[in-house]
Order: sequence, then C-alpha cells, then structure tokens
Amino acid sequence: MDEPAFVIHGVGNRDRVGFTATVTALEVTTGLTLRPVYWGDLGADDTFVDLSLPLRGGAQAELRDGGVLEDAAGTAAVLTGLMHCTQPAGWGVDLPPAVREGVHDVLGEDADQGLRTSTGDPELEQLVLDTLAELWPTTDWLSRTDDPVLLRETGRAITDALAPEPDDPYAGLRGPGQDQNKQRGVIRRRLADLDRIAGAAMQAVAGRANHALRTRLGPATTRFLGDVLVYQRHREAIQARVWDQIAAVDPLLGTGPEHRVRVAAHSLGGVIAVDMATAQQPLWISSLVTFGSQSAYFHLCDPRGGQLAPYSLNTLVSLPPSLGRWTNLWQPLDVLAFAASRVFHHEDGTPPIDIALPHTASAGMWTHSAYWDMPQVAATIADALRPTP
Repeated sequence: MDEPAFVIHGVGNRDRVGFTATVTALEVTTGLTLRPVYWGDLGADDTFVDLSLPLRGGAQAELRDGGVLEDAAGTAAVLTGLMHCTQPAGWGVDLPPAVREGVHDVLGEDADQGLRTSTGDPELEQLVLDTLAELWPTTDWLSRTDDPVLLRETGRAITDALAPEPDDPYAGLRGPGQDQNKQRGVIRRRLADLDRIAGAAMQAVAGRANHALRTRLGPATTRFLGDVLVYQRHREAIQARVWDQIAAVDPLLGTGPEHRVRVAAHSLGGVIAVDMATAQQPLWISSLVTFGSQSAYFHLCDPRGGQLAPYSLNTLVSLPPSLGRWTNLWQPLDVLAFAASRVFHHEDGTPPIDIALPHTASAGMWTHSAYWDMPQVAATIADALRPTP
C-alpha cells in the first residue's frame, strides 16, 4: 500500500472538520491517498480583535443615504482609487498635463464647441494655464493627486466658468478686451471651490472605506497576520504537530532520503513545509506542491535559517537535497501569493516550478482561499504527488 501524501493548511483555518472534508474532496478529485495535517488550533486568537478597532459613528459605516458599505471588494476598489492621492500638498511643481488637456478641451482651437460659434481662444487659454500654474501648489488636495480623470475634469470645470451659457452670471468674461483681473479671480475662486470639494469627498470616502475594511476584513487580517506572528514565535510547536501527524502513519516517514514524504500545502502551510524541509534536522520531502504561499517573500525579508543561506544579488538560494521537486502555484489576484523560482534553486541547479493560475470570475476579488476548488490545483497535485513506481 502506498504511503499517503500530506496536506497542510494555511492561515485562518479554525475548522478541523471542514478542512478534513476539503482534503477528502481533494482526495476524490486527485485519486491520491491524502492525509490532512491540521494545526489551526495553535494559531492566533481573534476572539476579541474587534475591541482594537476604532469606532466611527457607530458599529457600521453608514452612508449619507442610509445605506451601508457592505461590499469589501468595492471598498478595496475605492481605496485603490484613493492611492492616487498620496502625495504631500503642492508636490507637483508643474501644472499636471491632464489639467492642461482639460483647459484645452474647452478653449483650444480644435475644441468641440458644441453649439458655440467660437473656434477657440488661445489667448484666454494661456491666461488660464498661467494662472493655474501659479495657484496649483497652493491647493491642499488637488495637488496631491495624479489621477488623470479627476485632473482633466478639474481643468474643464475651471475653464467652463469662463465659457458660460448666456444667462450665466460669469457671462462676458470671454473674448477680446475682457478684464484679466476678473478672469484670474474667477479661476482662483473656482479652483479653491473644487479643491475644497475634492478634499471633503476624499476624506469622507476614505474614512468610510477605512472603517468598513477594518470591521469586515479585520478578523481575516488578524488571522493571517496573527498566524504568521504565532508561527514565528511558536514554530517548534506547530512543526511538531506536523511531525506527529506524519509519524502517526509511519514513524520513519520523512526522517531520511530513503523515507521521503509527499506534501501539498496552502499559504503559510507552504512556509511550514519549506522551513521543515530546509531545517538542520529536515523533513525529507520527495515532492512538494505549494499554492498561495510566501516562502520566497519571507526569506527575502528575513532569512529563514536552517540550511538556507541569505539571498544575495544575482545569486539564487540553494535548496538542500532534503527538498525534492517543488511546484509552486500562484493566482494573479492573490496578494498573499509569491513566486519561488527567482529566489531558490534545487541542488541540481534547476529552479522550483512556478505556475500562474488563471483568474476565474467566480473567485471574486479575494482569491487566497479559492485554490481548493480550482481544477488546475487538483490536477497539479495529482501529477506532482503521484507515487513513483
């Protein structure tokens, strides 16, 4: 009878029964004999993590219309947009090109004037650009962003104040012989108004998004970061759990080159497996499949020790013979997944095999837990961990 391959879960798993069921389903799919290695009861305690989260206007982030910001993926998208507003005020010396484009949209010779009869106003266009270039560093919010859509619309909105409809209170500010001081005053006031509105909107959205992410993703984040911290402090206890569950099948398994073990591991489970296979007293692994894992990232940040040398420029880290063939899977939207082939190489000089998995719409934006249901993962495990004759 073939010895089973062992499956080690990653961060945030607190459901032994559920994990066992997942491995059982994977066993059916792959046709392999698999044994779950559960260590989640040794992970971080997130029972009272909500006590560390600041409250903002109550337990939930309510929108002005009474709705609630529920969609974490949408919230993440909002924060991605807000990343365009991370510079100190006045950081741009020159007026951004997108603002210039917005001004030209309204006043350029080739501008689409709609029902207007004007073919452009280059003199006024230059005055607007000069005035904005002078005032731009004084803005508190607009000068922080490099978002091209926001900047272009800002240029258009400011210039539209000088190109009004006939009944607009600013009518008469275009054309030859106009008072340039009045024109500059309009530009100054409109820029200040838009800057104030942009600031209020950015702060309101950022505050709600921050609170929503904390309250909805806080426990998951705690389990990831907490499990990493717990593993760093209690590595021996967690690795001992792995050894115990392997030894329960056969005490000789993994103890030497003649008794190698096969392993599939998710997330931090992959880090655990690589750490054990490269320790001074290693777990001898013939074939390893990791998915959504971080060994290379952690080793670059803080060398793992054992038999692994620190990474140096243009010199890959040599893996000991105790770690056999290593296949590493990663998903493009999984921010917790890292490649291995640019950091490590096997004893024979070949790198681990990195395989990028396609993103599926059903996985949504949070893909770190999606690997278990992906046919490509099961197929790779079945191929890589198939017992050799």
